Amino acid sequence: MNPAPTSGRLDDGSHVLPLRVYYEDTDAAGIVYYANWLRFLERGRTELLRLLGQQHTALREERGVNWVVRRCAIDYLKPARLDDTIEIVTSCGELRGASLDMLQHARRNEEILVRAELVVACMGEGGRPVRLPPLVRTALAQVGVSGSPRSRHIRIQPS
Repeated sequence: MNPAPTSGRLDDGSHVLPLRVYYEDTDAAGIVYYANWLRFLERGRTELLRLLGQQHTALREERGVNWVVRRCAIDYLKPARLDDTIEIVTSCGELRGASLDMLQHARRNEEILVRAELVVACMGEGGRPVRLPPLVRTALAQVGVSGSPRSRHIRIQPS
């Protein structure tokens, strides 16, 4: 019997998603290809929403809300390699009317491999910004951190 896929866990005010690095994730040197980190981070944000009961599909179909990345700043610190087990850690920064800051990092054990700060916006079906639904705002406040950068002043924290 195969175990069900995991949506991760909430741990000390952050969402933690365990992942394994597969052959398809690596480049010719055997390390995770830089663009694949964006996919891993997306999985972390998606599974956070799922764990909080706010799946992308339901938000789109029931409320007409789509999530889009407006800005992404990423800092690649150390490589991950084939068969490594890593964790994507996600928390929310500032929650604004139609957007929010997402703070993420990837780690292997306690070693930070990648750091990213994103601005994620809520868009309606017509491509215009829409307010963050109150239930989503309340759910995301569970994984909020203080001191988040404003979207126009986003900076990577030094290691």
